[in-house]
Amino acid sequence: MTMSGRRPFTPPAPLNRGEGGALGRSAWLCIALLTVTACEHHDPPGRVGLTAATATLPRPVAVEPTPTATASASASASAADAEPGHGAKLASIAMRTWIYDQPKARSSKLGYLRAGALVDRAEASAGTDGCEGGWYRVAPRGYACIGKGASLSLEHPIVQASPRGPARGSPLPYRYVMSDSPPPHLYFRLPSEADQKRVEGATYRTNVALHAQALEAIPTEEPPPFLLAGQPLPQPYGSDKNLAYSVHRGRARESSAFGLMRVLSWTDRKFGLTTELDLIPLDRTKPVKESAVKGIVLKTGGTPAFTLRSGTSKYERTGKQFREIGTVPGRTGLELTGEKHGGDSGLLETTEGFWVPATGLVVAEVKDDRAQHAEQGRKWISVSIKKQLLVAYEGKTPVYAALVSTGRGGMSDPEETNATVRGTFLIRAKHVSGTMDGDEGSDESFDLRDVPYIQYFHEGYALHAAYWHDDFGKERSHGCVNLAPTDAAWLFGWTDPPVPEEWHGAVAPQGGTLVYVHK
Repeated sequence: MTMSGRRPFTPPAPLNRGEGGALGRSAWLCIALLTVTACEHHDPPGRVGLTAATATLPRPVAVEPTPTATASASASASAADAEPGHGAKLASIAMRTWIYDQPKARSSKLGYLRAGALVDRAEASAGTDGCEGGWYRVAPRGYACIGKGASLSLEHPIVQASPRGPARGSPLPYRYVMSDSPPPHLYFRLPSEADQKRVEGATYRTNVALHAQALEAIPTEEPPPFLLAGQPLPQPYGSDKNLAYSVHRGRARESSAFGLMRVLSWTDRKFGLTTELDLIPLDRTKPVKESAVKGIVLKTGGTPAFTLRSGTSKYERTGKQFREIGTVPGRTGLELTGEKHGGDSGLLETTEGFWVPATGLVVAEVKDDRAQHAEQGRKWISVSIKKQLLVAYEGKTPVYAALVSTGRGGMSDPEETNATVRGTFLIRAKHVSGTMDGDEGSDESFDLRDVPYIQYFHEGYALHAAYWHDDFGKERSHGCVNLAPTDAAWLFGWTDPPVPEEWHGAVAPQGGTLVYVHK
């Protein structure tokens, strides 16, 4: 595999698929056999504005209010018009609807909404500078442009087709499936049985029957009326769509995965609705099994540690005597008090009252950061490549710890191998989920949709959840820091910049939480 020079990640502008031909070296960093790209195009806001019908109203009869009443009513109306929170909503109809800090296209980006999201907005437009449809202030801050990316209509087809957003805070924000072989077709309308037979072959029902038991536990719902009426799924602006055939857009790529917003029952078959509004037959996929690995919330600021293997003995102390009382499962997080028996290689006391042998543990080295965030009492993150451990601090106090999978290049040169970059960085961009894919046509071609809880800290390097492997505690990635879903969700909610509840991403060009990656 040949790789070219590093292409830096410069938020907030997204990285587009297909720019510049072959993917550069930095695009191969994040996960085993994967690259990082954005799945949305970045166009100026307001390229297409909305038009509204106007009506001539009869002149109202003049009523002379008291000066106090006039001022009060005017102030109330002004607040409702200029500020969100008075009932009006704005709908995202693009894969990324950017939020700006000022009502003009040349201002800074704060973050973005995902297609189908609804957010509180002001009643009145704040102007049309670079946005024919008008800028509207949204909650909790910033302005969105009405046009290709956003609509004032809550009946927009994109809104009707997108039933719910991600389950923020859950280990996996969507239901996930991995493609089987051959991969599923991407239907854009409900296919009849004749359609399915024509597209997938006369024996497609055999495959449905073979997977029926595995899919039995997945709850379904009836298709929405517009799909039952034969209408196609709308295409969010910026989604990655292939050439359309009569009822589908071809097959998904090999080794692909999808986050599903809902599962529909149709023709005695289960179809998943992807976040890019495609329908995929679930009997052509395999459900993702969520990792049971999870980190530990440190309640007393003790030293975090994890068991290296399953069956690590634990002991109870009575006076000077120790008695074995059972075992601790592998990759279990423990908080140590600092008490020892038999020196550094002897037994270590946990805050739960039992003792464990040091030889069965990987113990974090509690330390300060180079940028003195610890001294200033600020949040920061330590990632040890040698120990495959992440520790989150508030000042000098560790508050959370987790096993990770860093780059499989270990401590070698990140410019030459798949090692994780080392140094002190700041989180620059956060995404509730995003697409990561490999170089199409290569031996390492992947297409993983909605990778959860991505946090970029340097160029293409990020902290993020991995739902496609369960090797946390071992080097595995192409450079990014992989976390178990539970740990990635916790960390995403703890770090800065915060991502507002209805938003899908936020950017912080000035930098958010510090990330210190070291040996």
